[in-house]
Amino acid sequence: MLIDFFYTLRAGKLPVSVKEFLTLLEALQAGMVGPKSDDAWSLDDFYYLARTALVKDEKHFDKFDRAFAAYFKGVEMLADFRKEIPADWLRKMLERELTPEQKAAIEKMGWDELMETLKKRLEEQKERHEGGNKWIGTGGTSPFGHGGYNPQGIRIGGAGKNKSAVKVWEQRAYRDYDDTQELGTRNIKVALRRLRKFAREGHELELDLPDTIRATAANAGWLDIKMVPERHNNVKVLLLMDVGGTMDEHIQRVEELFSAVKSEFKHLEFYYFHNCVYDFMWKNNRRRFAEKFPTWDIIRKYNKDYKLIFVGDATMSPYEILQPGGSVEYNNEEPGAEWLQRLTHAFPRFAWINPEPQGVWQYRQSISIIQQLMGDRMYPLSLKGLEETMRLLSK
Repeated sequence: MLIDFFYTLRAGKLPVSVKEFLTLLEALQAGMVGPKSDDAWSLDDFYYLARTALVKDEKHFDKFDRAFAAYFKGVEMLADFRKEIPADWLRKMLERELTPEQKAAIEKMGWDELMETLKKRLEEQKERHEGGNKWIGTGGTSPFGHGGYNPQGIRIGGAGKNKSAVKVWEQRAYRDYDDTQELGTRNIKVALRRLRKFAREGHELELDLPDTIRATAANAGWLDIKMVPERHNNVKVLLLMDVGGTMDEHIQRVEELFSAVKSEFKHLEFYYFHNCVYDFMWKNNRRRFAEKFPTWDIIRKYNKDYKLIFVGDATMSPYEILQPGGSVEYNNEEPGAEWLQRLTHAFPRFAWINPEPQGVWQYRQSISIIQQLMGDRMYPLSLKGLEETMRLLSK
């Protein structure tokens, strides 16, 4: 019954063999994944079993995820509402510092009432709900769930739609951008080459043909070979990329940019962050909590001759930029704005590339804040925007 699943994986360019597929079927027949006590099947259990049996290299995990999602399209994997919400998450929810104006904006249902109502819903709800204004589910105007609209809600499970959640309760798993993404056009590479500066340094290793011809002609035809030092690309780039959440909408274009940057710049260092830079970043999204790189160490490690490039949609709650504890994932001691200012002070040549359409920038308060922090050095992820960015960084 899973033959179409096998072909979906192969269509997704996963190196899955028939033997590995038969191993998966044997595991299913052995009952390694099956009905639970409530007669419901666990899609999560099947996902991990299939990935273990079929994927032999973690570099293919992302391809597997996309093929898996394509095959099981329409099967909603929501949070398990029977589980108790972590107490520390509830506590952090209430610790957020709000101005009087911000508190007035959510006066209709205060923090205490919002959390108490959520706990009651978790106790009362027994099934999946779609639409409506009360239960935890998808769509509708309930403050709990995802895919609907409520200006003061808590997103639980699934992807956001209106980007207005004040807090997010879910396991957030991001993936690394694929730097092997093939480009459909050379335009991005051409634009990036405007930043490259070549310097001749070191020993004389290359033949200077034009100068050799001139010198030979001036020497009455007697060969006079001229040599010059080898050319080296001495541009250094520090690339900081937003990943996860609203950036999922821009994965393909950011991967194209990332692939082009890696091919064009020999001296490239890159790190990931989510929404706004705080006190740490990471290089591998699967180990982002185990392998953290303190932002202070990054600032101290690289010289000021590095060109600093942020890539992100700058779309988030303004609290995430301006308030301590504003991160949707943990209680950061210092606001993101402080870290952005430290980075731009340490690396004078900087710019922010935004994949969001420039026409919507004026409607996003967080984008306006980031623009101000960047000194208006924000450019769209377009050919013209990249050319303007490279022109600025090359000065």
